[in-house]
Amino acid sequence: MSHSYAHIVCGRRSKWVVAAIWVVLFLGLGPLAGKLADAQDNQASSWLPASAESTKAFDQLGAFIDKDSMPALVVYERPSGITATDLSKATADASAFAKTKGLVGKVVGPVPSQDKKALQTIVPLHIDPKTGWNDLPDIAKGLKATATKDSGGMAVHVGGPVGFGADQATAFGSLDKTLLLATLGVVVLILLLTYRSPVLWVLPIACAFAALVAAQAMIYLLAEHAGLTVNGQSYGILTVLVIGAGTDYALLLIARYREELRRHEDRHEAMALALHRSGPAILASGSTVILGMLCLLVAEMNSTKSLGPVAALGVVFSLVSMLTLLPALLVIFGRWMFWPRRPSFGSREPTESGLWARVGGFIKVRPRPVWVVTGAALLLCALGLVKLNANGLSTDETFVNTEDSVVASKVLEQHFPTNAGDPVYVLVDADKATTTVSALRSDAGVQTLGPPQVRGDRALVQAAVAGDAYSQKAFDTVEDVRRVVHGIDGSNALVGGSSATTLDIHDASAHDNRVIIPLTLLVVMIVLGGLLRAIVAPVVLIATVVLSFAAALGLSSLVFHYVFGFGGTDQSLPLFVFVFLVALGIDYNIFLMTRVREEAQQHGTRRGALVGLAATGGVITSAGIVLAATFAVLGTIPVVAFAEIGFAVALGVLLDTIVVRAVLVTALNLDIGNKIWWPGRLSTVPDEAPVAEHLAPAAVARAHE
Repeated sequence: MSHSYAHIVCGRRSKWVVAAIWVVLFLGLGPLAGKLADAQDNQASSWLPASAESTKAFDQLGAFIDKDSMPALVVYERPSGITATDLSKATADASAFAKTKGLVGKVVGPVPSQDKKALQTIVPLHIDPKTGWNDLPDIAKGLKATATKDSGGMAVHVGGPVGFGADQATAFGSLDKTLLLATLGVVVLILLLTYRSPVLWVLPIACAFAALVAAQAMIYLLAEHAGLTVNGQSYGILTVLVIGAGTDYALLLIARYREELRRHEDRHEAMALALHRSGPAILASGSTVILGMLCLLVAEMNSTKSLGPVAALGVVFSLVSMLTLLPALLVIFGRWMFWPRRPSFGSREPTESGLWARVGGFIKVRPRPVWVVTGAALLLCALGLVKLNANGLSTDETFVNTEDSVVASKVLEQHFPTNAGDPVYVLVDADKATTTVSALRSDAGVQTLGPPQVRGDRALVQAAVAGDAYSQKAFDTVEDVRRVVHGIDGSNALVGGSSATTLDIHDASAHDNRVIIPLTLLVVMIVLGGLLRAIVAPVVLIATVVLSFAAALGLSSLVFHYVFGFGGTDQSLPLFVFVFLVALGIDYNIFLMTRVREEAQQHGTRRGALVGLAATGGVITSAGIVLAATFAVLGTIPVVAFAEIGFAVALGVLLDTIVVRAVLVTALNLDIGNKIWWPGRLSTVPDEAPVAEHLAPAAVARAHE
C-alpha cells in the first residue's frame, strides 16, 4: 500500500468521491443481490460432475420418465391395524392427489404393508429444477392437509424426495434474513464490547453490508449467465464469510489507525500511515484466503467447486470495501467516532502494558516449556478424531429436529420391505434388459419394480431399495447392483437414482479431501514464503495451523458424539473445516508475523515477537471472536451439516487465535529466534540487536520506510 494510494483513498477531497462511488454501487446492485436467494440450485444431481455415473444415468432418464419429477410418499399408520374406513379414506385421498398441480403419471396406492398397520401412496410430481425448490414446502403441506382431514386418528406423514426436500427448503427458507440478522447482531455486540463505543461499530458493519450486497449481485449474474452453481450451503457460507472476514480486516485497520492517531494530529495523515503499514498485511491475508478458496476449483463435486469462486468473490469485495470505503468513512467522521475513548494526539498506547504484553512477558521466561505443553495439549485434543464418523448422514440424521419426512422414513422402514417410491434406476441396452432383470434378482438379491421399459435401443429397469434411500444399507445395494450390471457384457449399464447420486457424492467428496487439502497447504506455504521472505517461518506456521485443525476437529467430534448426540457427520465436513481454518487461520498468522517482522527489523527477533504480540494480540483475539461468532450463527439453521460446520470452524478459530497464534507461535518465535527467518537476511541479525547494525544502508532505509 503506497503512500500515494493511501492519500487517494483518504485525501481531503477524494474521500468524498470514494464514499459517493460506493453509494452509487450499493443502490445499483441492491436489486440484483436480492435475487440471489431465488437463483439457488439445491438438487443433489446438480452437485455432481458430468463424469459421475449417476449424472450420466440422470441425463438418459428423460427418455423414460420426467427426470425432473420427484415422488411424494404419503404414509398412513395406525399401530392397532388399518381399518376398512382407513383404507377408504386413503383411497379417496389418492383421487384427490390426482388433481395436484404438476402431477406426472399416475398416483400409485394406497399400498398396504404386510403387517396391515400402514399404507403408502406415491404421488409423482414435476419439480422445476430452478424454481420448484421453493414450492416444495407448500406442496407437502397441501398433501398432508388433504390426508389429515377426517383421518379419524390415523397418523399421516409426507416423506420421500418431496417430503425430504420440503423439510430442507423450510430449514433454508428464511436463511437470507435469519442468518444475516443473526450474524449482524452477533458482530454488533462484539464490536460494542471491543470498542466500548456506541457509534464506531456502525462503520465496519456498513462496509461489510456494502461488500455483501456487491458480492451477491456479482454472484447472481454469474449464476444466471455463466453457469455458476449456488446452493443453500454456499449461499449461507457467503453471508458469514463476507461479514466475518470483512469485520476482521476492519478490526486490524482500525487498530492501526488508532495507534497512528496518537502519533499524528492530522487524521488524514494518520489514516495514510495506517493504510501504508497495515494495508499490505490485510491485502496479503485476503489474497491468501482467496487463493485458498480457489483451490476448491479442482474439486469433483460441483457444489464444492462452485463454493470456491462464491467464497473468493465474497472476500474480494470484503477487501475492496475495507481498503477503500472504511478508510474514507473513518476520516470523514473523525476522532469522535471513538467516543468515549477517543485516541487523542500524544496519548499513551495502551497495548504497551496490556494483557498480551503481560502474556508475552510470561512466555519469554520459558518459551520452550510453553510451546511443548501447548502442542501436547492440542495433540491430546486431536485424539478425538477417532470418534469422527464422516460417512454422511442418513435421512433421520440430517435435521437437528425430528421433521415429518424423517418420521415418514422410519414408518416406511418399519412396515415396508422396500422403498418403492425412491428406486435405483438401471439403464442398459435394450437387448440386455431381460438378462439384467434376472441377474439383479439372482446375483444382487434385489427386487425389480415391474417389467423393463424400452425406448429405442435403451431400457430402464427399476430396482427396489430396502429402507432409507440415504442409508449405508441403500449404498451397499447400489454397489451390489453396479457390480452385477457392469459385469454383463455389452450392457453399457448406468446406475442412478437418489441412493446412487448420494453414494457418488460420498466418493467425490473423498477424492476432494485427498486432492484439495495438500494443494491448499502448498498454496498457503508459497504465499507465506513470499510474504515473510523465509522458509522456516512458513513451515512452522503451517505446522501450527494443521495442529490447530486436528485439535478443533477432534474436540468437535467428541462434542458431536457425546453432547449433541449427532449420528454422524457430513462427508464434506473435514474439507470445509480444513479450508476455512487454514485460509482464515493464516489471516491471523499474517497479522501477527508481519508485525513481528516489522518490529524485528527495528529491535531484533525476540524483542520483535514480544512487541508484535502486545500490539496485535488484542485485535487478533477480537477478530477471532468475531469470526467464531459469525460461523457459530450457522447453528441457527436446523440442519446437522450446517450446525457441524459452524461449531467446528468457530471452535477452531477460537483455538487458533487465543491458543495457537498468541501462545504457541509466540513461544516458537522466542525459542527459535532469528533462525525463523532463514534463509532471509533477518536470520543473520542477533535476536536482541537492531537491524541498523547489521544491514546495508539501503536495507536500513527500507526497514524504516
